[in-house]
Order: sequence, then structure tokens, then C-alpha cells
Amino acid sequence: MSILTLALPVQAIIPAAGAIATSVARPLLGLSATVMFLMVFKPLLLGLFRAALLVVKPRQSLVERSAAYKLRSALKLNRIARHYDAIQPNLAAELRFFAGRD
Repeated sequence: MSILTLALPVQAIIPAAGAIATSVARPLLGLSATVMFLMVFKPLLLGLFRAALLVVKPRQSLVERSAAYKLRSALKLNRIARHYDAIQPNLAAELRFFAGRD
């Protein structure tokens, strides 16, 4: 048994290994180029996304945000009051009073 019997099958595998390496390397290079592009232009892309989002859904005014906050707070206090209604009725009444205030 000589060394040539081992070398001949390896010679047959080399072209196939090159083709496999090429088919794996090209998508990896493309993916890395895409990731690099996104990392470089991330601030620009985020700015464009936020501008498009503002066109579709404009920001609420201060009065609208304040009213929504008050409504959420009142709903939360009423939910807590319902929880304490059977356990501590006085606390539930106080929570409902605070929720009803302006």
C-alpha cells in the first residue's frame, strides 16, 4: 500500500470542497456586507423611520397626553378599589373618591 492510494481520493475531493466553500462563502460575504451597511447607516435609517411614523401617527398634544394620563390613573384607582371592596370598604371608597377628582 503506497501513499498514492491515499492521495488519489483526496485529489477527487478537492474540487468539490472548493465548490462547497464558494457556495458557503458568498452568502456570508453578502450578509456581512448587508450588516455593515445597516450599521453605518443606522442613524439615517432610524431618522427616516421616525419621520415616516410621525407622518402616519402624529404626536399627541400636551393636553391630550395629560387627559390620557388622568384617565389611565382613574381606571387604575378604580381597579384597585374593586379589589379592596370586600376586604376594606373604607379604603375602596377613598380610592374611588381620588379617582373621581379632577
